[in-house]
Order: sequence, then structure tokens, then C-alpha cells
Amino acid sequence: MRMFDLYACWTDGLPNTTVKVPCPWYLPWYNQVRSGFVLRECGPDGQWHTKNTSDTWRNNSQCEAHKGQEEQMWILGCFRAMYTVGYYLSLASLTLALIILFQFRRLRCTRNYIHANLFASFILRAASILIRDILLHKLPVDVSYNYNLSTVLSGHISTNMTTDYNALIGCRIAQVVMQYCVGASYFWLLVEGLYLHNLLILFVFSENSYLRGYIILGWGIPLLYVVPWIILRQLKENNGCWEKNENMLHWWIIQTPTYLAIFANFYVFIRIMRLLVSKLKANQMRQSDNKFRLAKSTLTLIPLLGIHKVVFTMMSEETNDSPIRNIWLFFELFFNSFQGLLVATLYCFVNKE
Repeated sequence: MRMFDLYACWTDGLPNTTVKVPCPWYLPWYNQVRSGFVLRECGPDGQWHTKNTSDTWRNNSQCEAHKGQEEQMWILGCFRAMYTVGYYLSLASLTLALIILFQFRRLRCTRNYIHANLFASFILRAASILIRDILLHKLPVDVSYNYNLSTVLSGHISTNMTTDYNALIGCRIAQVVMQYCVGASYFWLLVEGLYLHNLLILFVFSENSYLRGYIILGWGIPLLYVVPWIILRQLKENNGCWEKNENMLHWWIIQTPTYLAIFANFYVFIRIMRLLVSKLKANQMRQSDNKFRLAKSTLTLIPLLGIHKVVFTMMSEETNDSPIRNIWLFFELFFNSFQGLLVATLYCFVNKE
């Protein structure tokens, strides 16, 4: 016969014995104390040993969060609040920017179509992350990997023992969309750079003839590595919301193309800088030209959207606890969440058109 004392479920014990049961699974830090036990003593009269009061004595010291873990959870909670605000601001600003681009007929051109696709990739990225966090919150701890960065950052404290498979499937779909849109946003930024490069270097530049290729590059290339990643996760690592990486090879399948896009962006960045300097020196361009204004926006975005990824290349959620990981987390979450707001501001809100 079992008894639940609002902390753990206890089996019957023999007189003058110590009964131990595993730490409760619902603890937010369970992954750190899963090998520990909570203890009770059964007295000679067959009754549970009590403290000085009538309360039953219980030793749950092995199941308590260490001070360092509590501090880390507080830090992650602050990070969660920060990036949630960032993604909501990005979502609102990008949606407004997209409405502005399509509201005015005179703004409909290849350049702004490219901007609109970049906005769309960031909108889907922000929405998928916010939806994933909501669904992670609904998942039982044993399904969503207990105590790790993703579950704590999402505020996950669910104690529902019934696995909500609808939430699990929805969470995985949101995770897939998020990974796809992260890649798409970097490839659309590459499209912005290539478009500007062609605009500066080609004397005769037919914008519409390149648009189909830009769409394939921006939306098509991410499919080439996200689909294999989905298949591998389903066959080899089909657990949780796919938010934790046990096999780092699977993680690098989706990270490598993103880094290639970032390095390609930096190469285009250098090429555009050289072209601008040469044209300004030769008086072939004035700072009031549309090309120069577009160049300023694009050249601002390329380093801002990629530098933190390059600096912390080898970091991931599975990196051991250290101050460096918290520094990485701050920059990763801050830049990722507020990038959409920056993109909308540079390409729309401060655009004199």
C-alpha cells in the first residue's frame, strides 16, 4: 500500500527500518538529483517517526537543489523574460513592416520583395519559438527532458503525469519550423548581400530575372538540410521536443549550412565595402543615392546578425556549466530575439522611402 505526503509516494516499511524512495520526478532540477533518495524512518511501533511536532520526519536533503543550481535557474529565468520580450517586439515590428511594404503600391519592387521575404523568415522564426515555449510548458517533465536549458528557459514546471502527445507533436513541429526559419533568415540575409553586390557591380541589372533564384536560395536551401535532420531525429534521436542534442553530429547537420551562409555573408560584406569605397573615391556614387542607403543597412546587418555566432561557434546547450556558457547564452538569446526588430527598423522604419 502506498501513501502520498504531498512530496513523495511511500511504500510500507517494517518497524525499526529506514524507508527510501527516489527523488520526486516533478522537481524542476530532477535531472541533477535523479540518483538521490528521500528518507523516512519507521519506528518500533510501526508508525512513521515524527519531529518535535506532530509532523512526520522526512529527510529530503539528497533531493534539494544546490545553491548554484538555484542561482542558475534564476539567471535562466531572467534570460527567458528577456528573449520573450525581444521576440514579441520583433514579431510586432516585423508584422507592421510587412504591412507597410504591401500597403503602398509604389514600394512593390524586387528590392522590397527581398525585404519582405527576410521579414517573413524572422516572423515565422519568432512565432515558432514562442509557440514551442508554450507547448513545452504543457509537456510533462518526463517527456520534455526535465531540467535543461530549454525547459527552464520555457518556464516548464508541468506536473501532469499524462503525456500530452498533441502538445509533443506540436512542439516538434514548432521546433522544426524554428530550425528551418533560422537557416532561412541567414540565407535571406545572404540574398540581401548578393542583391546589393549585383546592383553595384553590374551595369545592366535585370532585377526580376534574379528573383526566382533568390527565392530558391532563401527558402529552398534550408530544406536540403532540415529534411535530413528531421529524418535522423525521427529514426535515431526521437525523444522530447527535439530541443536537446545528445548526438552532436545531428546538431551540426543544421548548424554547418548556417555557418557557411554567415561566412559567405562576410565575404560579400568585404566585397561590397571595397566596391563602395572605390565608387565613392571615383565620384560614381553620392551618399544620398538609394544604393548607398541600402548598402548602409545591409552592411550594418551582416556583422550584427553573424558575429555572435562566429565568436561562440563551438558552444551549444550541452556545453558544461561555466560563466562562459552564461555569457554565450545572453548574447545568443539577446541577439536572436531582437534581430527582427533591428531588421524591421533598418529596412523599413528608417527608410526614407
